[in-house]
Amino acid sequence: MAKKAPLEMVRNIGVIAHIDAGKTTTTERFLYYTGVIHKIGDIDEGTTTMDWMPQEQERGITITSASTTCFWGDYQINIIDTPGHVDFTVEVERSLKVLDGAVVVLCASSGVQPQTETVWRQADRYKVPRIAFINKMDRMGADFDHVLEQMYDRLGAHAAPIQIPYGQAEDFKGIIDLINEKLITYTDAEGLEIVRQEIPADWKEKVKKYRHDLIEKVAEIDDAMMDSFVHGKEISVEDIMFAIRRGVIKNEFIPVLCGTSLRNRGVQMVIDAVCDYLPSPLEVPAITGKEPKTGEHIERLADENEPLSALVFKLALDPYVGKLFYTRIYSGKIISGSTVYNATKRTKERIAKIVWMHANKQEIVDQATAGDIIALVGLKDSKTGDTLCEQDTPIILESMRMPEPVVSMAIEPKTKADQDKIGMTLKKFADEDPSFRFKYNTETAETIISGMGELHLDIIVDRMRREFNLEANVGRPQVAYKETITRKVEGVTGKYIMQSGGKGQYGHVIIDVAPAEEKGKGVEFIDKIRGGSIPREFIKPCEEGIRTAALNGVLGSYPVTDIVVTLVDGSYHDVDSSELAFQLAAKYALHDALRLGKPVFLEPIMDIEVTVPDDFMGQVIGDLNTRRAKIVSMGTRGKLKTARCEVPLAEMFNYANAVRSLSQGRATFSMEPAFYAEVPGHVAEKIIGKKAAMAEKK
Repeated sequence: MAKKAPLEMVRNIGVIAHIDAGKTTTTERFLYYTGVIHKIGDIDEGTTTMDWMPQEQERGITITSASTTCFWGDYQINIIDTPGHVDFTVEVERSLKVLDGAVVVLCASSGVQPQTETVWRQADRYKVPRIAFINKMDRMGADFDHVLEQMYDRLGAHAAPIQIPYGQAEDFKGIIDLINEKLITYTDAEGLEIVRQEIPADWKEKVKKYRHDLIEKVAEIDDAMMDSFVHGKEISVEDIMFAIRRGVIKNEFIPVLCGTSLRNRGVQMVIDAVCDYLPSPLEVPAITGKEPKTGEHIERLADENEPLSALVFKLALDPYVGKLFYTRIYSGKIISGSTVYNATKRTKERIAKIVWMHANKQEIVDQATAGDIIALVGLKDSKTGDTLCEQDTPIILESMRMPEPVVSMAIEPKTKADQDKIGMTLKKFADEDPSFRFKYNTETAETIISGMGELHLDIIVDRMRREFNLEANVGRPQVAYKETITRKVEGVTGKYIMQSGGKGQYGHVIIDVAPAEEKGKGVEFIDKIRGGSIPREFIKPCEEGIRTAALNGVLGSYPVTDIVVTLVDGSYHDVDSSELAFQLAAKYALHDALRLGKPVFLEPIMDIEVTVPDDFMGQVIGDLNTRRAKIVSMGTRGKLKTARCEVPLAEMFNYANAVRSLSQGRATFSMEPAFYAEVPGHVAEKIIGKKAAMAEKK
């Protein structure tokens, strides 16, 4: 990278959307128009720059978020292209955590789809300013106004178009720029020769209305614009652009653009909008964290002269250099060969190499500063979510929220020689991907891998074969059930007492266990020991015992979630008490409490949207009813009908083949995890029966 822009000219952006909305195609055009590549790649041919993994090229989907850097005039744009498939939602989560802005791509015919809502909520959670690009305006069924309506209704977006399409579907001929009041057309297939001309007379009234609506929407969130609007003052192009920029940076307004990336129409204007409206690292709120020892709130400005604060947001395995630690630097700088402090792990780490990433290609640099997104080589103990800083000015930045796996399967190596290798290989994948888990089930003598969906686990198994030459047999996918309790139990005692000739063991705890009010929080531990009935050094082992016991519930050995465990009392022995004794006492207490608390199974419920021709709607709905689906809403999209349902994941395996045969291959669907819900009694009995049968087989 020959040059580096000043911080106010840097844009750290992500491209986010539902699967197949055109994220990778849009990013590919970004790279082509900014001169990073000289030939446009094609997803169908597997030749795009950002989808470099063999699995991505074969399937035509993005699996891992890839980053690259490009220049547009004086602006430096660091881009992360994220996956759209729900199985890889963690990639979006960790990308949004470190980005300053995002381009949300929507399909002009499909509109706002379930995964669009998911990434929108993720962007809301991390307060990421964004612009929207309605793609595929040339596609049959494209409807710009309908997509806008869905943005308002489904996403609650305070948005307005700054462009409208000049015709749509097969009549799409160009784009009308509402701010400058110009018609933009192209004279070549590559979209390099842009013609700006006056708006045709028969469109002027329509443009006037859209422009008035835009100014009105911006005035709602901008005082200066409101003043001009109310008093009928002349509003210049610069006034509108500055007001939009202020609104976007404050996360109060979303400008909407349109075009078709595949046909090379409108992408340059999206790049302009990224530079014009999305914030630089200097314009987003200063990063905040905590002092590790005191918990004191600390703020760090985006300045290379501030103390270092950086977040490791992703690990990737590279066949040549080993592990790559993708890192966002918020303040200070990192120099190659220097030592940094991992405040999360409380260890020192040496930086062997700093690299700028261009998809899977690397460029070595001597140093990186505030605002940069780079990859580090040489770290030993760091993991996703860890904070790097200086030892004398430590800070811990807020880590990322990781989704819980919903699908599991048993896996075993095909040969004895691979037995030792499998554990190390799975650990590498778990380090790289926090939404992937694995454990050894001692009851069934199986290794169980868990992830976000069948595709997620399929990719893991495929990568084991290709990257590590490790062949494995896999079982059928299983639902990742959980267990919880439905009533509060108080005063449950757990004791571990062992007397021998020498020093004995003594641990005694009393706990209360209650269902959690807020769902999805896992296991919450509260220490209410007063007066020293249990010494402070044994409180942590008590918590460890509780958390270990919660990994295997009492109904079917599934993990326990959504419970609050309060340590209320206990006793100790001056000589015989030990950390192990209290750990085991707490473990026994929790298992007893779970039995008394009316335990139930929880199952993952999926949010599914099916799009189907009217002729087949009855059959598809009938089939969903047999799968315990609850229909949330039904609608119309062009000539197609849509149904939005909540349905248990256990009923949805192999649904793709079923819906294809019901609709003669004309239905499409998208599905994502929504929440966990209690399993009905008759289904719970089947789960326990299956577990018992498997145990007998073993």
